[in-house]
Amino acid sequence: MNSYEDWFAYDTYRPHQKEMLDFAAECVNKQQTCLIDAPTGSGKSSVLSALLAQANGRKIIVAVRTVAQLNIFIRELELIKRKQPRLKVSYLVGKRKMCMMGGEGDVYRMCEGLKTFSTSLMRERAQKGSLIPANDAVIKKQIQLQDYEHPLLCQYFIRSKIYAETGDGLKMMPSNILKTKAEQTTRRIVPPDKIHELCGDICPYEVMLQASRDADVILMNFHHLFNEDIREQMYQSIGIEPENVILLIDEAHNCGDTVQSIQTVTLNEQSLELAQSELGHLRGSVSGTEAIQNLIPQVLNFMVSLKRSVKAEDWFDPAIFMRYILSGTLYQKTEEIVEDLLTINEAIHEAKLEKGDFRESAVEKLTEFFVRILKSAGDESYLTIYKKTGEEISLEVRNIDPSKTLIDLAKAHHSAVLISGTLSPVDAYKKIYFGDMDAATISLPNAFPKENRKLFCARDATSAFSMRRDVDNSNRIIDYINTFAMQKGNLAVYFPSYDMLKTFTERLPGTLKGKEIFIESQDSSASTNDLRTFMSLPSVGRSGIIFGVCGGKWSEGLDYRGDLLNGAIVVGLPLAPFNDVRKMVNDYFRMKFGKDGEFLSYTLPAVNKATQALGRVIRTPEDKGVLLLIESRYLDESVKRGLPKWMQDECVECTIDSFKEAMKRS
Repeated sequence: MNSYEDWFAYDTYRPHQKEMLDFAAECVNKQQTCLIDAPTGSGKSSVLSALLAQANGRKIIVAVRTVAQLNIFIRELELIKRKQPRLKVSYLVGKRKMCMMGGEGDVYRMCEGLKTFSTSLMRERAQKGSLIPANDAVIKKQIQLQDYEHPLLCQYFIRSKIYAETGDGLKMMPSNILKTKAEQTTRRIVPPDKIHELCGDICPYEVMLQASRDADVILMNFHHLFNEDIREQMYQSIGIEPENVILLIDEAHNCGDTVQSIQTVTLNEQSLELAQSELGHLRGSVSGTEAIQNLIPQVLNFMVSLKRSVKAEDWFDPAIFMRYILSGTLYQKTEEIVEDLLTINEAIHEAKLEKGDFRESAVEKLTEFFVRILKSAGDESYLTIYKKTGEEISLEVRNIDPSKTLIDLAKAHHSAVLISGTLSPVDAYKKIYFGDMDAATISLPNAFPKENRKLFCARDATSAFSMRRDVDNSNRIIDYINTFAMQKGNLAVYFPSYDMLKTFTERLPGTLKGKEIFIESQDSSASTNDLRTFMSLPSVGRSGIIFGVCGGKWSEGLDYRGDLLNGAIVVGLPLAPFNDVRKMVNDYFRMKFGKDGEFLSYTLPAVNKATQALGRVIRTPEDKGVLLLIESRYLDESVKRGLPKWMQDECVECTIDSFKEAMKRS
């Protein structure tokens, strides 16, 4: 076992960094799960050095949420390789970014379909003596003749494979060019934006899969790790067992949302009508088709009955739903419906593959919905919800508790290290993610100079619903923003919701206190372009102010270093809308955790969104900035406890008058 100093990439340690590395190394050595709350500036990515020192031949998998975070770890690993040149690194970002094929539909589905067809043809030709598929004239001809809008063969995959005669018969193996390129990616880390250039006419994903077989460290996105089907398939392709893997999960405060998103399924009226059409083409050829066709009107009628509701969202009883559905059919049990749907879904899947159609079928969505309904009957961590948007109704089976998945994941692996700059209070995240499971925690102090930041909290303004129409309250919020806007440089103002953002920005002029105004759009392309313009302003001697949303594209995962952002406001407490569904979620967690349940499930995520937004400002020890919470509720102990310790200690209570005085002195 090596000392992590053999892997540590820097000459000196930051404040508390050695404490963090010692803690991580000890937890991995004990095969523990641990959570590390490490504020910006702690050098979180250096935890890799502690894990590498304890690896003893085990692979390290680093799960990240965004490409920006992936690049941070790539830079860290490049530095480590200067000390340890033999270190091998690979990454598996989404196939969507790697795939070089055209065509419509889900890229994962398309990839597996093309590989299946390509493998079948390659094996057929190999049995006739053509062991190098890329050189086979028949395969080349088939590739030339295929419809590139609906392909059946992948030339990039084909070029990555060869066949060899073995004692067990023909075996498909990586081609020499694939192995060469895979070795190149591990010898010198090739960033994602350069991988296509390196791979040329070989499949980048296959190159990185091959590289991952020999890699010491594999970087991947959250979806690869938290989606059980993708994870199992990937582990099998790489040839690793989870018990021989050390997990490092970055931005761990997002784990719960990711798991819940993956395990939630929604069904709407349009998808039911499409399913009915798809079933019409199978009538008489696949068992159970007619019975499912007769069931769909029952589901639609149930949805129509919900249109009388005045609520935009509410729970529906799955038992009543199933009795209603079964009453008009020959089915006796939900299990029978699921059994028929699975059979039909497989037939549709095979038929679509034969046509090169890789889009998700409506019957597949219907199947997934009934599978989840069946599961929810015995699992209180799933809620059955209906949503009403205008006259449109959708049904949803929603996961509300990610802990089972996270516990299973942690227990399956050698050890798991979860780390984030906003994992505070860390014991609260331990409880909601892992319940009573043994997991170690540590929370580091803020390492940046205290004198470089000023944190205020307004006690005379709030976004509480009861005060939304109070003119004096609204005017004070506007007054705070106008006073804040007088600060030099780029600034940001974040609201709890797009509705509130619109309310406070619809009458804004093009500039505010001489700063250009940018309002976050829900359109991804427009939002990206506006942000790029905003971040370019300091380089030309100008400044701007962005108005965004907590939890939106402009408030998380971005690094506004130096002059890119000199201050930020969070208006309000970004709580999820409180309705009957939210009450049920809170009740579930109160049953699970007692009086702490509502804080863990409702208040803490809101506070985390606020601290994430404010955290965009101070990104290096040299950065300076003003931080302001325009919300009196942060001063209540029940909410304040969700703030990081340094924020609790440094927060200055203010009124609009005292804030104006403080800004004059700054």
